[in-house]
Amino acid sequence: MEKLEKLKDGMEVTIRELRLDDLEKLMTFYSALPREDRKYLKVDVTDKKVVAQRIRRIDTGDVIRIIALHDGEIIADGMLELSEEQWSKHQGEIRVIVAHPFQHKGLGTVMIRELYFLAVQKNVEVIVARMMRPQVGAEHIFRKLGFRELLLPDHVRDLDGATQDLLIMSCNIKDLLKELDHLSASDWQRCR
Repeated sequence: MEKLEKLKDGMEVTIRELRLDDLEKLMTFYSALPREDRKYLKVDVTDKKVVAQRIRRIDTGDVIRIIALHDGEIIADGMLELSEEQWSKHQGEIRVIVAHPFQHKGLGTVMIRELYFLAVQKNVEVIVARMMRPQVGAEHIFRKLGFRELLLPDHVRDLDGATQDLLIMSCNIKDLLKELDHLSASDWQRCR
């Protein structure tokens, strides 16, 4: 899968699956993220061994990773993680992170849309997103897409060790389709 997408400001980006040989580009992307963004991620993305291990999970088939590129550099990273547990096999968790210069241009929504397509192919019925309370940008996007939320106070720790509220948001895949239809242009309609 490789697609050319146009953002709100007319900038063109390429969306494609992450490959094992993208490790160095991914490390450059993560290293450029402000510390404030990195500290709320599930793992320390500045640790090359951790990032390499997570990329290798692509081979298991329970994780699908996509990236957005501009001028050959990674500018966004997205993941669909399929549940291995029997009681939640119908669920998929998504995560998206967008470089600061490319935020507020619709790239986050484009990444979520592409992860949606992948979730449909994998027969996912419910999309879940988990984030820490300070990640208000992500919360805003998911709320706009119709995700419902559950808050667990003081449930997780950020990379600095500070206790944070965990926000779990979920959406039925059919409901997500309706919201994406409202937000997107003709290209989205054509791709369905």
